[in-house]
Amino acid sequence: MAAEEKREIPGRGVYEWAQALVCSVLAAVLLFTFGLRVVGVSGGSMRNTLQDGDLLLVTNSLLCGEYQQGDVVIAAKASFEKGEPIVKRVIATEGQTVDIDFAAGVVSVDGVALGEPYALEATFLEEGTQFPLTVPEGCVFLMGDNRNASRDSRDPDLGAVDTRCIIGRAVFLLVPGQSPDAGVREWTRIGRL
Repeated sequence: MAAEEKREIPGRGVYEWAQALVCSVLAAVLLFTFGLRVVGVSGGSMRNTLQDGDLLLVTNSLLCGEYQQGDVVIAAKASFEKGEPIVKRVIATEGQTVDIDFAAGVVSVDGVALGEPYALEATFLEEGTQFPLTVPEGCVFLMGDNRNASRDSRDPDLGAVDTRCIIGRAVFLLVPGQSPDAGVREWTRIGRL
């Protein structure tokens, strides 16, 4: 009997290898469909936080929970420019009131001026939205960190964005794009957002 138990079944190794491969591919598909995805940044509206060509790891909206002020999110809606997803920062959530003093370049939420170390420069570009603005229920107010070169919720065509249009929250910079000034990848930027 001992000789029969040790007998190799032809093709068993190939079958086990194929089974492991199929399970791995299925797990990866499920993870990247329902959990994580990789998104590329296009354009300079989030400079200096993010550069054109950066690759971000994004948690899908199902795992994000409530969006909070300061989160970097990816939103997609057919009415967005070119119908492509946008990467922006959450400035205010539902029920909060946003006001912008364009002369001073200061953004306030609920009467408190935001300390914005991530902003490339003060906010001087008006895009047509009337302020103060109270963010509607189920929406967020989004702005790019490069305030004077960003089309965002200040534009009445975009306005406050319904949270159902948010793909997810950017959590990690995987691969940096080339810096616009030096034209090189700054590998030290890799990490949590």
